[in-house]
Amino acid sequence: METIARTLRDSKTARWTALAIVSFTMLCGYYLTDVMAPLKPMLEKELMWNSTEYGFFTSAYGWFNVFLGMLIFGGIILDKMGVRFTGKMATIIMVIGTAIKFWAISTHSMDGHELFGFKMQVVIAGVGFAVFGVGVEIAGITVSKIIVKWFKGKEMALAMGLEMATARIGTTLAMATSVPLANALHGVSKPVLVCLIMLCIGMIAFFIYATMDKKLDKSLADEAARTGNTEEEESFRVADILYIVKNKGWWYIAILCVLFYSAVFPFIKFATDLMVNKFHVKEDLAGNIPALLPIGAIILTPFFGNLYDRKGKGASIMIVGALLLILVHAVYSIPFLTATPLAIVMIMILGVGFSLVPSAMWPSVPKIIPEKQLGTAYGMIFLVQNIGLSLVPLLIGWVLDKFCIVGTRMMDGAEVPSYNYTIPMLIFTGFGVLALIFGLLLKREDKLKGYGLELPNIKN
Repeated sequence: METIARTLRDSKTARWTALAIVSFTMLCGYYLTDVMAPLKPMLEKELMWNSTEYGFFTSAYGWFNVFLGMLIFGGIILDKMGVRFTGKMATIIMVIGTAIKFWAISTHSMDGHELFGFKMQVVIAGVGFAVFGVGVEIAGITVSKIIVKWFKGKEMALAMGLEMATARIGTTLAMATSVPLANALHGVSKPVLVCLIMLCIGMIAFFIYATMDKKLDKSLADEAARTGNTEEEESFRVADILYIVKNKGWWYIAILCVLFYSAVFPFIKFATDLMVNKFHVKEDLAGNIPALLPIGAIILTPFFGNLYDRKGKGASIMIVGALLLILVHAVYSIPFLTATPLAIVMIMILGVGFSLVPSAMWPSVPKIIPEKQLGTAYGMIFLVQNIGLSLVPLLIGWVLDKFCIVGTRMMDGAEVPSYNYTIPMLIFTGFGVLALIFGLLLKREDKLKGYGLELPNIKN
């Protein structure tokens, strides 16, 4: 007997099409997020930035999200105004921030000027990156709630895994193409221009999705009227934030998130420079090795998400991911291990860990927090995450300049510093150890409270 699709989300074609559209928007966002990472040596050569300035610029991603609490506001706006309004707003903010960043890096009008003790160019580029950071993080929260909206009770973890995998394609493109683009187009700012064009396309894609979301809401309303179940869900109240922050399980996920991502995303920002300084890979090829990390996530995140949907074991998956994180960073911290094949193998293992934790972490939040509070809960997790994404790059850049300069080397006729990355890698290893501890605490809390993190997502 043929199954009748009662609402638009019961149509496989409709829900997977919606996922594809919003995933593409996030791909464009993640391309810009990491496009500057392989360009660190070029920034030192062309724009005379040092590691502290690069770390300062990279930390800008979380400035407004952390210090102005923009992600909390974004989550509340999402819960009150819905995914269409919030997503459109977020994509427009991404485009504006990228335009500011491109202008700052491409202009010479600020040469010789300083602000807050840094080159004015660095500060203004950081402001643009900070504005973009607000947009892309709110877009991420919105997309997470969109997936819950379309896939709850269905292939939710698989859908989140595929969305994350698509976003990682953006990271891979950034790592692999930014240096060739900068060389081909004759300027370190040119890859950012390519990102700006892509983000405009991604913004248009989300506006297209909004029409599908409107049809979904209509189909849900029609189905509610047909069944007589017209009771509306209680709207979000600001007081519900108190419920979230009193939830120990939410805190364990939030802290695990900041520790895990602090050991991955800031590492990616410095990974190309690590390959050049520790493993002596040529500058124009060094970005290809870190690019393997998101490739692993692209392949494996949907696999582990599907595993979580069908078999469960969400908390256990996160614990295994943390163990892999510790292994990789500990190996990178050993000074005499400088073989390039080892660097490649460790990146691939990190890619597995990078797949395990997010594939289980994000689909676990709806098991702990009610859907009416989900946007704010995700927003507050992203806020905690952004504290790490803001402060850790600044810390690593300062440590490199303060303790890790071991000489100089020539790059295209210019002298640039050489670094010993042992201390930064030990810092990243420490984050992994703490992530493991909070993963174990989360598994214990799940046993005590019965959240169902170890149970499958798909309901038969």
